[in-house]
Amino acid sequence: MIKHAIAAVSVAGLVLSPAVLAQVTKYGVTVKAEKNVDFSTFKTYSWTPGRGAFVKDVDAHIKAAIDREMGALGMTKVAADSGDVLLMYQSLTRSDIDLKKDPSADKPFSVGTLVVALLEPSNHRQLLRLRTDRPIEVEQGKLQASIDSAVTELFARYPTRSKKK
Repeated sequence: MIKHAIAAVSVAGLVLSPAVLAQVTKYGVTVKAEKNVDFSTFKTYSWTPGRGAFVKDVDAHIKAAIDREMGALGMTKVAADSGDVLLMYQSLTRSDIDLKKDPSADKPFSVGTLVVALLEPSNHRQLLRLRTDRPIEVEQGKLQASIDSAVTELFARYPTRSKKK
């Protein structure tokens, strides 16, 4: 019985060890788009609640940056629940440590995750999911630039902007 407990703790330690977690962490943009959806037909969008930033100024800046990119796509924001698609975002900030560079320093740095999703208005089926995970500057005056850069990077991968392969 004790041998099984020790083995279980050892396996859990391997699964959760920082070295293993460091190898899994990947930064960048991922896109998940529903097949057979013509994104060029969408002309209007409405915001729907997501899990936004807790700080009101940050939430407002993220929404403004997304609105700018949607406008650059030729889409117009309309009243709630009246758009061709619903738009929502979710954000999360965490701390990571890069054990590969200098394991003795183990200085944490901030990583932001931003997910933007387009949903079908009738049933909230996800049509598009854009996600970025990346180190961000959270210092006063630098956070807005980090947000703008992340949103621009996401929308560079919007289906109508992506090159056909």
